[in-house]
Amino acid sequence: MTTERQIIFHRHYFQDFYLEQTEKVREKIGYVFRVVKTVDKVPEKFLKHLEGTNGLYEIRIESGTNIFRVFCCFDRENIVVLFNAFQKKTQKTPKQEIELAIKLKNEYFRLKGKTK
Repeated sequence: MTTERQIIFHRHYFQDFYLEQTEKVREKIGYVFRVVKTVDKVPEKFLKHLEGTNGLYEIRIESGTNIFRVFCCFDRENIVVLFNAFQKKTQKTPKQEIELAIKLKNEYFRLKGKTK
Protein backbone atom coordinates (compact mmCIF):
# COMPACT_ATOMS: atom_id res chain seq x y z
CA MET A 1 0.00 0.00 0.00
CA THR A 2 1.41 3.35 -0.99
CA THR A 3 0.59 6.70 0.46
CA GLU A 4 -1.50 8.95 -1.70
CA ARG A 5 0.37 11.68 -3.52
CA GLN A 6 -0.44 15.29 -2.75
CA ILE A 7 -0.84 17.81 -5.57
CA ILE A 8 0.24 21.35 -4.83
CA PHE A 9 0.52 24.48 -6.98
CA HIS A 10 3.51 26.74 -7.47
CA ARG A 11 2.32 30.24 -8.33
CA HIS A 12 -0.95 30.92 -10.14
CA TYR A 13 -0.37 29.50 -13.64
CA PHE A 14 -2.27 26.25 -13.28
CA GLN A 15 -5.22 27.82 -11.45
CA ASP A 16 -5.53 30.50 -14.14
CA PHE A 17 -5.53 27.82 -16.83
CA TYR A 18 -8.05 25.65 -14.94
CA LEU A 19 -10.53 28.49 -14.47
CA GLU A 20 -10.57 29.10 -18.25
CA GLN A 21 -11.65 25.53 -19.03
CA THR A 22 -15.14 24.15 -19.62
CA GLU A 23 -16.86 22.03 -16.99
CA LYS A 24 -16.19 18.90 -19.08
CA VAL A 25 -12.46 19.62 -19.31
CA ARG A 26 -12.32 20.38 -15.57
CA GLU A 27 -13.94 17.02 -14.83
CA LYS A 28 -11.35 15.27 -16.99
CA ILE A 29 -8.52 17.14 -15.27
CA GLY A 30 -9.96 16.01 -11.92
CA TYR A 31 -10.09 12.40 -13.13
CA VAL A 32 -6.46 12.45 -14.32
CA PHE A 33 -5.35 14.10 -11.06
CA ARG A 34 -7.06 11.30 -9.10
CA VAL A 35 -5.07 8.77 -11.15
CA VAL A 36 -1.82 10.66 -10.49
CA LYS A 37 -2.63 10.87 -6.77
CA THR A 38 -3.64 7.27 -6.20
CA VAL A 39 -2.08 4.93 -8.78
CA ASP A 40 1.31 3.54 -7.73
CA LYS A 41 2.81 3.43 -11.24
CA VAL A 42 0.96 6.07 -13.26
CA PRO A 43 0.64 5.04 -16.95
CA GLU A 44 2.60 7.16 -19.44
CA LYS A 45 -0.74 8.00 -21.02
CA PHE A 46 -1.33 10.29 -18.02
CA LEU A 47 2.17 11.21 -16.76
CA LYS A 48 5.34 11.32 -18.80
CA HIS A 49 8.88 12.51 -18.10
CA LEU A 50 10.00 15.18 -20.55
CA GLU A 51 13.12 13.97 -22.30
CA GLY A 52 16.15 16.19 -21.94
CA THR A 53 14.94 17.77 -18.68
CA ASN A 54 16.01 17.23 -15.12
CA GLY A 55 12.89 15.82 -13.47
CA LEU A 56 10.24 17.76 -15.39
CA TYR A 57 7.04 15.85 -16.18
CA GLU A 58 3.87 16.54 -18.06
CA ILE A 59 0.43 15.44 -16.93
CA ARG A 60 -1.42 14.50 -20.09
CA ILE A 61 -5.14 15.18 -20.41
CA GLU A 62 -7.39 14.45 -23.36
CA SER A 63 -10.98 15.61 -23.52
CA GLY A 64 -12.70 14.85 -26.81
CA THR A 65 -10.35 16.09 -29.51
CA ASN A 66 -8.63 18.54 -27.15
CA ILE A 67 -5.24 17.76 -25.67
CA PHE A 68 -3.88 19.53 -22.61
CA ARG A 69 -0.55 19.42 -20.79
CA VAL A 70 0.24 20.39 -17.22
CA PHE A 71 3.91 20.65 -16.33
CA CYS A 72 4.96 19.35 -12.95
CA CYS A 73 7.73 17.78 -10.92
CA PHE A 74 8.01 15.62 -7.86
CA ASP A 75 9.10 16.99 -4.51
CA ARG A 76 10.09 13.89 -2.60
CA GLU A 77 8.00 10.91 -3.68
CA ASN A 78 4.52 11.93 -2.62
CA ILE A 79 4.23 15.58 -3.61
CA VAL A 80 3.47 16.64 -7.17
CA VAL A 81 4.13 20.33 -7.80
CA LEU A 82 2.12 21.86 -10.67
CA PHE A 83 3.46 24.67 -12.80
CA ASN A 84 2.06 26.02 -16.09
CA ALA A 85 -0.49 24.34 -18.36
CA PHE A 86 -1.63 24.80 -21.93
CA GLN A 87 -3.81 23.36 -24.67
CA LYS A 88 -1.73 21.44 -27.16
CA LYS A 89 -2.52 22.36 -30.75
CA THR A 90 0.53 20.94 -32.56
CA GLN A 91 2.65 17.78 -32.35
CA LYS A 92 5.53 19.64 -30.73
CA THR A 93 5.29 21.18 -27.27
CA PRO A 94 5.99 24.93 -27.53
CA LYS A 95 9.54 25.71 -26.39
CA GLN A 96 8.44 28.75 -24.39
CA GLU A 97 6.06 26.57 -22.31
CA ILE A 98 8.89 24.16 -21.45
CA GLU A 99 11.22 27.07 -20.64
CA LEU A 100 8.60 28.60 -18.34
CA ALA A 101 8.09 25.25 -16.58
CA ILE A 102 11.85 24.85 -16.02
CA LYS A 103 12.07 28.41 -14.68
CA LEU A 104 9.15 27.77 -12.29
CA LYS A 105 10.63 24.45 -11.14
CA ASN A 106 13.99 26.08 -10.37
CA GLU A 107 12.22 28.93 -8.58
CA TYR A 108 10.13 26.49 -6.51
CA PHE A 109 13.17 24.61 -5.22
CA ARG A 110 15.16 27.84 -4.67
CA LEU A 111 12.31 29.29 -2.57
CA LYS A 112 11.82 26.02 -0.75
CA GLY A 113 15.51 25.95 0.14
CA LYS A 114 15.20 29.40 1.72
CA THR A 115 12.40 28.28 4.06
CA LYS A 116 14.41 25.46 5.63
